[in-house]
Amino acid sequence: MRNHGDFLFTSESVSEGHPDKVADRISDTILDAYLQADPEARVACETLVTTNRVVLAGEVRGPKEVEDTLIDRARDAIKDIGYDQEGFSWKKADITSHLHAQSADIAVGVDSAGEKDEGAGDQGIMFGFATRETEHLMPAPLFYAQTILERLRDHRKNGDPRGRGLLPDAKSQVTLRYENGKPVGATSVVVSTQHEAGMDQKEIREIVRETVQDVLPEGWMCPDNEFYVNPTGIFVIGGPDGDAGLTGRKIIVDTYGGAAPHGGGAFSGKDPTKVDRSAAYAARYLAKNVVAAGLADRCTIQLSYAIGVSRPLSVYVDLDGTGKDVDEDRLGLLLNEIMDLSPRGIRKHLRLNRPIYAKTAAYGHFGRVPDPELDNFTWENTDLVAPLKAALHR
Repeated sequence: MRNHGDFLFTSESVSEGHPDKVADRISDTILDAYLQADPEARVACETLVTTNRVVLAGEVRGPKEVEDTLIDRARDAIKDIGYDQEGFSWKKADITSHLHAQSADIAVGVDSAGEKDEGAGDQGIMFGFATRETEHLMPAPLFYAQTILERLRDHRKNGDPRGRGLLPDAKSQVTLRYENGKPVGATSVVVSTQHEAGMDQKEIREIVRETVQDVLPEGWMCPDNEFYVNPTGIFVIGGPDGDAGLTGRKIIVDTYGGAAPHGGGAFSGKDPTKVDRSAAYAARYLAKNVVAAGLADRCTIQLSYAIGVSRPLSVYVDLDGTGKDVDEDRLGLLLNEIMDLSPRGIRKHLRLNRPIYAKTAAYGHFGRVPDPELDNFTWENTDLVAPLKAALHR
């Protein structure tokens, strides 16, 4: 997204009950089970969900006793999301596991041995991004699209009258108008939410309208003729019964809503030796601290890795013309100095070898508020601001 001029920009989000997000949640639940039993476990779990059927696949290396709990853990995840419908129920769904041992060829490259440090679990490029558009330093269109769905989830789960009759599957889309590169209002909002049979669409529209107005800043609501709620007219059949879901198909929803580049790797179901996940978290952490330190209004960071190699091959910084008297090349060198960007270094710095991932599976991996009790979303902390400023002025 450009940082100047007048334009429209759109981002979408999906709820925890969207089929792909159900798959992500189950995959991350499996990951948490292994990390809880062994912080050094290796997991790459993929999940397929469809009408009353769940299939687990992928590779693991961890305690054998965890295997016997996986089906029950998957059911608990589905139950927590809220699915007990005829076409998809936590009680009745047929769940099968085809997880197998991690490839020895991958293990030999990742594991440390002798003088060899632990290597990256795969090759690839990862991007991090931060912008001053919101207090969470996230792109505004995605932030509001996600927050709308979080509010609808809260209505549904907390006994709020506004949630009566709403079901888990939902999607949102927010288009914002930018003037001189800054968001000033919504031009259209789209929300589709699954609901019980027989609900009045006018009632649903008013519930959603009230929710959207609560989320958007005052005066930002779009015109009524650009406010779309369940535009197909009905949304009773939803979730995995309405469409199959797969782990890792919502990578743009998971990150920056299209406002920044993406390296292509999904997050859910992967332990933090997989740099697709851990290095993307590190890149967000660095970019957020750069912006929080007042060094730029926008920051994009790219990291790259090779499988089995313990150091990043490159660290690239782009301040998109918003830098405050700071050289981007020097900044890249300093970031590599103040944080160990090896796979092991990232995991230790951000404390990633813990069962903290089920909470990341819906409503975005970035821009989230850490829970002090769970000590999660550590990549959202801004504790590098002081070290970064000190390094720049030495």
